[in-house]
Amino acid sequence: MTRLAICPGSFDPVTNGHLDIIRRGSKIFDEVIVAVFNNQSKQPLFTVEERVHLLEEATKDMDNVSVDSCSGLLMDYAQSKNAQAVLRGLRAVTDFEYELQITSMNRKLNEEIETFFMMTNNQYSFLSSSMVKEIAKYQANVSDLVPQVVEDALINKFR
Repeated sequence: MTRLAICPGSFDPVTNGHLDIIRRGSKIFDEVIVAVFNNQSKQPLFTVEERVHLLEEATKDMDNVSVDSCSGLLMDYAQSKNAQAVLRGLRAVTDFEYELQITSMNRKLNEEIETFFMMTNNQYSFLSSSMVKEIAKYQANVSDLVPQVVEDALINKFR
């Protein structure tokens, strides 16, 4: 059986921290689907289609990683793909509290699909998409925070 994990997020935009979790997860699971969700509580800078494209470009060197978008419940999506796991990154204790609530609800919705948490690499522990957008808005250098394709897209958005 193929070990398939879904790595969900809004990825607005994808950062090097996200890519670190995706890359490390791709070494553990046979296949990883990065699923772009639209978080209703956030006002996105990039459309879902743009985020999918940026992720496809940023992960094109990872043979067992694909990118998709979804608008429903994560657990329904994961079940439709026959996934065994959800892959999530954790930066700090505050992430853990939030993720614990989500994981508990996901287990209530579907106890067959496990959630795997990976600690973010220390060099990315401070990094968030929100911070990247704020920095890019003021034309500051984000080249060490995001892949080149995202840096270019941010420059174009804030031009």
